[in-house]
Amino acid sequence: MPCQMPTSRDELPAGPSLPTRINGPVALIGDVHGQLELLDRLLDRLACLSDFQQRWIVLLGDLVDRGPDSRGVIERVLELTVSHPRTTVVCGNHDLAMAATLGLLPVPEEAQWPQRWTRGYQCEPTFASYGVSPHDIDGLRQAIPATHAKLLAALPWVVEHPEVLCVHAGLPDEMPLETQLKILRQRDFSLHRPPWLCRKDLGETSGPRGCRVPIASGHVPRHEVHVGARRYLLDTTGGLGGELSGLLLPELQLVTSARDPRPIRRGWWPFRKRVA
Repeated sequence: MPCQMPTSRDELPAGPSLPTRINGPVALIGDVHGQLELLDRLLDRLACLSDFQQRWIVLLGDLVDRGPDSRGVIERVLELTVSHPRTTVVCGNHDLAMAATLGLLPVPEEAQWPQRWTRGYQCEPTFASYGVSPHDIDGLRQAIPATHAKLLAALPWVVEHPEVLCVHAGLPDEMPLETQLKILRQRDFSLHRPPWLCRKDLGETSGPRGCRVPIASGHVPRHEVHVGARRYLLDTTGGLGGELSGLLLPELQLVTSARDPRPIRRGWWPFRKRVA
């Protein structure tokens, strides 16, 4: 009999407090992009782990857009914050774009998030999942439940763990680590295009000097998960096909919406190497 995720249909928290500093075993999950069916299959596999109740679930951002059920994904994440309190999420650029467009965040008008989201983010399925015509921002603002709005507004930009830093796109090499962490922790919404959420070229970079743990992110779709000495890259669908991927730490095991956990091939990464 397959394992099933515990669920709760009880009253959801008005505004979930998403932890930003965690410790212990972790399951990192790449970009979901409205793919509720894939997320549920992956969560069912995680629920079969013997230490599931002690394991953190960290979603690496982009809950919405492209896939068919952004509303369902946000609802599932809210349920997880009740049934599995060791759940947290980092904000993705699609999540930021949606929240900024709906006026849920204190972004400057000149950032033009409504135009950017509706023209370049393939957000039409998100509107449809809430029963709203494409690009009807006022209609979406009226249709979105308050709990969904509060979740989007609360998403942190970084989750810190002693063995991994979780951000959506990565950390630039050219900026001191402590400067970046300070901005990430306080979420600077005056930035028109926060690089940690939006830049496409950070997947191949190793991160700033002084970062002694790997950086985990999604953002740029890949054919397979990459696990290196300094970078974990987990977006294997981009919302456009393929299987959703998760990475178990400290085991360094891969689990997908199609397969149970299995060790990562050692040739993909320098075993247990840490960079000074």
